[in-house]
Amino acid sequence: MDKEPADRLIQGTFENAFNGDKFKAFIRDLLNDLEVKRFVYPRSYIKEAYRKYISSMNRIGKYQTPDGEEIDILVVMLQKRTSLVRARSMQKNYIADYLNSGRNHRKDAALVAFVAPDEEDWRFSLIKMDYAYQETPSGKAGVKRLLPPSNRFSFLVGKNESSHTAQSRFTEMLLSDKNPSLAGLEQAFSVEPVNREFFRQYQKLFIRTTEEMDGILKRNAKIRQDFAAKKIDTVNFTKKLLGQIVFLYFLQKKGWFGVARGQPWGSGPKGYIRTLFNENCRQEKQKEEKNFFNDILEPLFYEALRRPRDHNYYSRFDCKIPFLNGGLFDPIGD
Repeated sequence: MDKEPADRLIQGTFENAFNGDKFKAFIRDLLNDLEVKRFVYPRSYIKEAYRKYISSMNRIGKYQTPDGEEIDILVVMLQKRTSLVRARSMQKNYIADYLNSGRNHRKDAALVAFVAPDEEDWRFSLIKMDYAYQETPSGKAGVKRLLPPSNRFSFLVGKNESSHTAQSRFTEMLLSDKNPSLAGLEQAFSVEPVNREFFRQYQKLFIRTTEEMDGILKRNAKIRQDFAAKKIDTVNFTKKLLGQIVFLYFLQKKGWFGVARGQPWGSGPKGYIRTLFNENCRQEKQKEEKNFFNDILEPLFYEALRRPRDHNYYSRFDCKIPFLNGGLFDPIGD
C-alpha cells in the first residue's frame, strides 16, 4: 500500500463514527495475516458485574504475531454514552477477564473498538496481558495474570477527532509488508511519542505566537503602552493565552460549550470553537470589523467563563457556557 491510500484508510476509519466494514478493512491491512473468525458473544456470556456497562461483544478475527503471540480483534458495544469516557477501568478489566478466560489457552492481547450508542466518537484500544509463573505456599506452580495500568493504550477517535496521531503511529505499519509484532503495536499505541510530538508542536506554536505579539507591539504604540503600563510581557501573555485555549478544547471535548438552553451539559457540539472561528472569518470576509481575540476570545474568557450567570446562559453566544471560578480566566493586570 502507498502512503496516500494509507492516509485515506486511516482518515476514513478514524475521522468518522464507527463503521464495522471500515474498521475490518483497516485491521486487515494493518495486520496482513488476519484470520477472519467471527463470533458474536451472547449476552449470557457477559459476566453480571459488566452487564451494566457492556451491551454485546463481537470477535472479528484472530492474529498471531511473528513471535507466536495471539491477539483477538474485538468490537465491544457499550450500554451508555457515558461509559466511553467514564468507565475505562471497567473496559480494561472486562477485556482482561476475556483474555484470561481460556481454561487451557490464554490470549496475549486484544485490539478493541469500544463503541457507545448514538455516539459520533469511539475508542480504539490495545489491551495486553502479561503472565508469570508463581509458586504457591504449598509448592504448586501456577500462572499469575498481570495487567499493570500502563498496559492499556487507546486513542479516542471519531467524527469529532483528528486522525493526525493515528496517521503518525500507523501509516508506517500499513506501508510495510511485514506482520507487526505485539511490541510494535505497543509502540504504536504508546503515549510517550505522542506526548513528545505534542510538546514539540506546542513549542513551535508558542515561539510563533510570541514573535507575532512582539510584532504587534512594535507596530502599535497604543498596545505597546498598555502592555508597559500593566507590566505585561509577550512571553507571559502568550503562555496564558495558549493555556486558556488548550483548556477550551478540554471543555469542548466534554460537550460543555454551545449547550442549548434547557439541554444537559455534555450535549454541546464537539467542534464549537472551530464554528466560532469560521463564523468570525465569514464576517471578516463581509468587510465587517472583526477580530477573533477581541470579539470572541476576550468575552468568552473574561465574561462567560469567569462570571456566574442565571442558568449559565450567555446571551452573546446564545447558549450555555459553564462558569469556572479559577485563576486561569482572571485577566493579567486587569
